[in-house]
Amino acid sequence: MHTPGTVLTTLALCLLASLPAYAEQRTPSDVEAIEQVIESFRTSLINKDKPTYMSLFFLDKPEDIGWQFVSEDRRLADIHRTKPDAIKARNIPSNNFISLIDEAVATAEPREEKFFNTKIDTDGDVASVSFDYSFHANGVKANWGREMWQLVRTEQGWKIFSVIYSIRDKRSSAES
Repeated sequence: MHTPGTVLTTLALCLLASLPAYAEQRTPSDVEAIEQVIESFRTSLINKDKPTYMSLFFLDKPEDIGWQFVSEDRRLADIHRTKPDAIKARNIPSNNFISLIDEAVATAEPREEKFFNTKIDTDGDVASVSFDYSFHANGVKANWGREMWQLVRTEQGWKIFSVIYSIRDKRSSAES
């Protein structure tokens, strides 16, 4: 006969036995490889290196990679003055991962995105990355916010599958 305590103890031991297998899937090499994707993204903008930048993404068509910004409320209120139909999270097909690198390559001015407070969560096959960012054009901070990426590990390494980010600028209520 099983007592409730025995059943719970047995269940707990079974669950504990499965934890090391899951924990072992997240290796330091996965985290290092994902950190390298982040660094390659950053340096490819600085160096205006479109081939390297494009190699970081799972697919090469803008419509196949999620890319969405959300405006901070005070910034949106200011935009409403000139564009009354503006919304927090409008899908703008021309705002995509390729337009970012094309704009950087097309201008002689430097472009840089800086990353802070990076957090990586992965099981070795999929990953979620989040960080605070600031985007600089010609050495001046143009906007900032929080950014989140979803990545998949392929035979060619880790690839960015989607990007979402909040956007704040000089019109926003507080700088972070």
